[in-house]
Amino acid sequence: MLLKEYRICMPLTVEEYRIGQLYMISKHSHEQSDRGEGVEVVQNEPYEDPAHGQGQFTEKRVYLNSKLPSWARAVVPKIFYVTEKAWNYYPYTITEYTCSFLPKFSIHIETKYEDNKGCNDNIFDTELKEQEREVCYIDIAYDEIPERYYKESEDLRYFKSEKTSRGILQEGWRDTQEPIMCSYKLVTVKFEVWGLQTRVEQFVHKVVRDVLLLGHRQAFAWVDEWIDMTMDEVREFERTIQEATNQKIGIFPPSISISETPLSSCALTGPASAPSTPMCTDAPESLSVPKDRPRKKSAPETLTLPDPVPSGVPQGSNVSPLPVSNHLQSSTPPSSHSDIAEMDEQ
Repeated sequence: MLLKEYRICMPLTVEEYRIGQLYMISKHSHEQSDRGEGVEVVQNEPYEDPAHGQGQFTEKRVYLNSKLPSWARAVVPKIFYVTEKAWNYYPYTITEYTCSFLPKFSIHIETKYEDNKGCNDNIFDTELKEQEREVCYIDIAYDEIPERYYKESEDLRYFKSEKTSRGILQEGWRDTQEPIMCSYKLVTVKFEVWGLQTRVEQFVHKVVRDVLLLGHRQAFAWVDEWIDMTMDEVREFERTIQEATNQKIGIFPPSISISETPLSSCALTGPASAPSTPMCTDAPESLSVPKDRPRKKSAPETLTLPDPVPSGVPQGSNVSPLPVSNHLQSSTPPSSHSDIAEMDEQ
């Protein structure tokens, strides 16, 4: 297990970012999706939680085979996705990532938002329970971003908001900026496989850091697009863009419903940090394997072989065949992983 705490400051208030976060996640997911890969929204429903109050539960599938390093693509199926489940009790959220193909892999993220410069060293005291963790500050303006994600319009060293007059962010902007808020994220990565654990956990944290940097940069770079939105307007934008994203990656489920009815109490329990959060995890009926499907057999029940011709019997003589009963089934089932991803480098 590798535990790190990320602190990302933004020139916004916590109340403003409530809208900006929803807008950014939806637009970012749409931009990063392409046919066959990206973010599919499976569920997006409101709910009530006794401890945290009213919130929103979302479940997504993140298809990302081409984004894996070559050593990882060599051992995963070509159709590969990670399941994301998120419980948004803003300004407190919980996000979990799992993969059925890798049962010993998981990412757990707890997030808290506060109106400060990232100076609260005790914000996760209850959750940490004396655990050691590395604290990493992310500067949305001056930290290096992967070249493939760079856009000049999102370079906060040169961006100034027309509607809020915030920016340009100069060196040391976190010491002088008003307003300012901080996104505190406690990220736990687990990959309990001997020989690969350290390598995988370090790689995943690098990916997480890049995603956090890009997402928070975009949240401020797009501020003029969402700053005037109401919660109802951003929820409608969210619904529309989610349907468009599902179609973009080639998935056509029924229309997404962001209803006003909380999830039913019969749903499964949420993570330990949100003990009464409901969630639904049953596989859709279309993915269920029919129970009465007959098993394929590799040979007929009865195999008839000609009796060897005895020596001395002239060829062409009539010899009665001998029935041979064969009840053996094939011992080698069809491979479920015959389609392995190519090992080309990123």
